[in-house]
Amino acid sequence: MTSYPILLLKKNREKSILNQHPWIFSGAVQKMPKAENGEIIAVQDATGRILGYGFFDTNSQITCRIFEFTRFHNKKIEFVADEKYFHQKIKNAYNLRKDFLLNSSTNAYRLLHAEGDFFSGVIVDIYDNVASVQLLIKGTERIAEYIFSGIRAIGIEYIYLHIKESTKNIEGFGDSKSQIKQGWQLEKQETQIPLMPVQILENNLKFKVDVVDGQKTGFFIDQRENRELVKQYSKNKSVLNCFGYTGGFSVYAIEGGAKNVVSVDISKDATDEANQNVALNFDSLLRKNTNHEAIAQDCFEYLKALPNNNEEKQFDIIILDPPAFAKNKRSLPKASRGYINLNELGFKKVKSGGLVFTFSCSGSVSKDLFRKLVFTAASEAGRKVRIVHQLTQPLDHPVNIYHPEGEYLKGLVLQVE
Repeated sequence: MTSYPILLLKKNREKSILNQHPWIFSGAVQKMPKAENGEIIAVQDATGRILGYGFFDTNSQITCRIFEFTRFHNKKIEFVADEKYFHQKIKNAYNLRKDFLLNSSTNAYRLLHAEGDFFSGVIVDIYDNVASVQLLIKGTERIAEYIFSGIRAIGIEYIYLHIKESTKNIEGFGDSKSQIKQGWQLEKQETQIPLMPVQILENNLKFKVDVVDGQKTGFFIDQRENRELVKQYSKNKSVLNCFGYTGGFSVYAIEGGAKNVVSVDISKDATDEANQNVALNFDSLLRKNTNHEAIAQDCFEYLKALPNNNEEKQFDIIILDPPAFAKNKRSLPKASRGYINLNELGFKKVKSGGLVFTFSCSGSVSKDLFRKLVFTAASEAGRKVRIVHQLTQPLDHPVNIYHPEGEYLKGLVLQVE
């Protein structure tokens, strides 16, 4: 008999849980548990079976996020969600990365990808010896010290905590005994905080990452493999990197032998950092001439200003990697038109025979919808377009097969005639 508070499901509402989907919506609940926001609870069906354990959420339509299903643990042993249990989750996630990703040429990776690592409500990115942690729900705030100690147990020295203001407001962070301070969590008070930015290696290329003030957790690690693909196609090509942020795709294009690269981002700080990352890798006389230009401008306006029919002013490769246009399903109509307009511009401004790398990181935009939007853009541009690659997120952003919502990154490489 479990000692955790019980959430009782309505009759015949257990199917998704039996199929291992980790989210329970409020409409499926017959009786709420006697528990505070963020507490660990047990989920029971109408027949009295305990189906799993998860984080209770009083402030969301997702009433519970399950992190342990009863079919996966020894029924002879009472389930305890203690420090040892959560450390094992972190160790399992680390072993996947250690076995198939980490090597002497790459020391930046995602350690925990929420449901993809069977650990709802937390994202952890590693930059050399610094962990950048996002806590997304009250439940993971309550066990934050377990998370921090588990990260240190795999040898990470520094931990920086990110909590969005919207998350604080929605989830009620900081209003319980488990309140934690945003910022550096140090095992020893006398430990010196490393100066920002941190320098990382990705496929033997160097990048500066500002874990404190950078976007998301500091760097878009999820594009690692797609950047490598850009490198393979860049030899002797002109490359336009739209929404270039700190120049990840641009550095790879230069490494691949591009004859010229233009990085465009609306943020002047981002374009300055892109120039710094290019210089970090290619400022030696022993390296190739970079011929890189970074422009702080709205990408839509930059693309519109390029000529449609002048191949000398157009690009062999255009990369379209915008921020999430659709934050939720309510914003889908406006976001859809944004994706269409952006891709139409890309198709019009790429040389005949050139390539467009286009992406969506909006979780609310499905793969099928994204392809339909790109199809519409191709039709409106009046160009012949064919798909040569279909892209997604790398292995350190795994997708729980029972939680397809975790597959958020969609990409297409398109050849345009």
